[in-house]
Amino acid sequence: MASLVPCCSFASPSSSSVPLLHPNSTQTLKTSLLPQLGASFPHQRWKDSCRKFLVKSVIDKSPALDPSLPPPPPPVSVASLKLKLLSAVSGLNRGLAASEEDLQIADSAAKELESVCGSVDLSQDLDKLQGRWKLIYSSAFSSRTLGGSRPGPPTGRLLPITLGQVFQRIDVFSKDFDNIVELELGTPWPLPPVEVTATLSHKFELVGSAKVKIIFEKTSVKATGNLSQLPPIELPRLPAELRPPSDTGSGEFEVTYIDTDIRITRGDRGELRVFVIS
Repeated sequence: MASLVPCCSFASPSSSSVPLLHPNSTQTLKTSLLPQLGASFPHQRWKDSCRKFLVKSVIDKSPALDPSLPPPPPPVSVASLKLKLLSAVSGLNRGLAASEEDLQIADSAAKELESVCGSVDLSQDLDKLQGRWKLIYSSAFSSRTLGGSRPGPPTGRLLPITLGQVFQRIDVFSKDFDNIVELELGTPWPLPPVEVTATLSHKFELVGSAKVKIIFEKTSVKATGNLSQLPPIELPRLPAELRPPSDTGSGEFEVTYIDTDIRITRGDRGELRVFVIS
């Protein structure tokens, strides 16, 4: 029987060079060639057309060839899609400098990677979450507040807070989930700014195959830099009756892509976040 490559080649037809599929090859076609096509060429239009002409060649003893079709597109490289996403979010100061166009470009690049790699199943690979992840982009930060679509302190002159690095530290064994934020707090002249690290401690649980629910426990603040000798301070939490309705103490997000060095999540309020392992 002819091999798959010559049958689906798009070179000019020739009576001597184009092989025919044997009319008794229907079963082999169904069990061998067509699954290979699905794995090799994920582009639906080309795949459907090639299948049609392969079947036609079995029935009519005609060459499995359609010169009118364009050549199949090259396979998509996951590495190239990861690079495209990282390029889209670079220079945006973790999203604080993102325009509406920047948000759309980043979202489109993330969707390409998500669609090619398929759904995530953390119920089988929970250990992939393990580690310290550095946030390199959050669409929520484009709102110019550190809380994104949730309440949070604004950035700017009214309240001089400069956002530093943001990390997520996840321990899949203890179910600890810490958001770690480095901040620089402005002070009156001539005092130097105060550098602190705020740790928002949570516990987490897996909901379904790819959704993570986090439950808030406490916030601690530790001075760094010149004041690093000071002990950490645990901030008290407002009583439940004084908290705003949006402050439920828990949240959810879905992991839409993850490998050994990049993680993409989409939050319960539409936030797109991109992390790299640190």
